[in-house]
Amino acid sequence: AGLHVGHPEGYTATDIVGRYKRMNGYNVLHPMGWDAFGLPAEQYAIKTGQHPRVTTEANINNFRRQLQELGFAYDWDREVNTTDPKYVRWTQWIFLQLYNSYFCDEDQKAKPVSELEEKGWTQEQIDEVRLAFIHEAPVNWSPSMGTVLANEEVQEWKDKGETVERRPLRQWMLRITKYAQRLIDELEPLDWPESIKALQRNWIGRSEGAEVTFDVEGNDITVFTTRPDTLFGATYMVLAPEHPLVSTITSGPQRESVDAYVSACASKSDMERGLDKEKTGVDTGAFAINPVNGKKIPVWIADYVMMGYGSGAIMAVPAHDTRDFE
Repeated sequence: AGLHVGHPEGYTATDIVGRYKRMNGYNVLHPMGWDAFGLPAEQYAIKTGQHPRVTTEANINNFRRQLQELGFAYDWDREVNTTDPKYVRWTQWIFLQLYNSYFCDEDQKAKPVSELEEKGWTQEQIDEVRLAFIHEAPVNWSPSMGTVLANEEVQEWKDKGETVERRPLRQWMLRITKYAQRLIDELEPLDWPESIKALQRNWIGRSEGAEVTFDVEGNDITVFTTRPDTLFGATYMVLAPEHPLVSTITSGPQRESVDAYVSACASKSDMERGLDKEKTGVDTGAFAINPVNGKKIPVWIADYVMMGYGSGAIMAVPAHDTRDFE
């Protein structure tokens, strides 16, 4: 493997800026780095039977040679390689700091879980608040490759003829939502275009609202809503197709249509499901009890509700929400 024309095109720009700043007396940090913990390295190793470290080291040596021949002013004493055991050691150290910490809401910062142990918290209680924790969440799974794909990769691999399906997977997660407000606040002083800041705010996706618990066929389902004041106007509830209670609450007559809809949603990524398009959904045949007025409202499943947002369940108020109306 070697560089393509797009590499020097991008690197030339940073080289120009770096050289200009040096000429003006600035100390410039301009290193080069390599990351090979991706799908291509894994797939090549499976295809050839060659250990990925051998391939990665050969590719790095070739890339470095090409960049040096192009004359870019990189500081090679600061070269970074994410597959180097010395580098991996520190990523593991960072993970352990997260695993052994929790976010203190009162002080708005991370603290060691040892403080909770001293207060008599059980291991189960501590695991519920660790910054690094195991959680089951839906992923884009490729059966043929035996790996998880990012939302941005799904369409590319589908175009190549690969089957991609949604399935639950127990995995390590980081409790970054605890830092949502801090991330948003620290965007303000950045000298970035407002459009880029808006993209970042939308990606962070911080919402303020309330959790409301509905009784659904003897099961408690909690919904997150940014408009608790519209609770009296709720006319139906919507669950994500992957919600763990979908199978339990679905009535016999609706079983076939619900199963078919869940199966169809399994082939869509979060990105596809979140696009502005005609809304679809299926009635489960179950009913929820509105806690403020005792009225029964039908429970549907729809692909625009995601398990990764809130509780994977929403109340629908068509009179006050355009998406619910649609």
